[in-house]
Amino acid sequence: MAAPGRHSRLRNQAARRTGTRTGTKTDVQPATDEQVELAFPWKVIVWDDPVNLMNYVVWVFQRVFGWSAERATRHMLEVHNEGRSLVATAERERAEFLVTRLHGYGLLATLERNEST
Repeated sequence: MAAPGRHSRLRNQAARRTGTRTGTKTDVQPATDEQVELAFPWKVIVWDDPVNLMNYVVWVFQRVFGWSAERATRHMLEVHNEGRSLVATAERERAEFLVTRLHGYGLLATLERNEST
């Protein structure tokens, strides 16, 4: 049988390797430029294209974003009439995920840094 203090000693050894300790305060690392950049809001923009039918674009918006038919139609018409529509604002990783999903459905979508916040 192991000594009573063995488990806590093993936890503390593991904590030293990862930089944390159980039962003590942990050091707070300042945010790096990369962390700030990733957390900065990003815009997901869908662009007009001559390929996809309007009802298909509405269906994709409903499928990807879970929007009502009215909201999806409003954004589809914005894409059709103005050439683009801002469909989401999110942290970079989530925004990239949405762009990838939209590309998977054949829509032309891009990611832009949101400079207004």
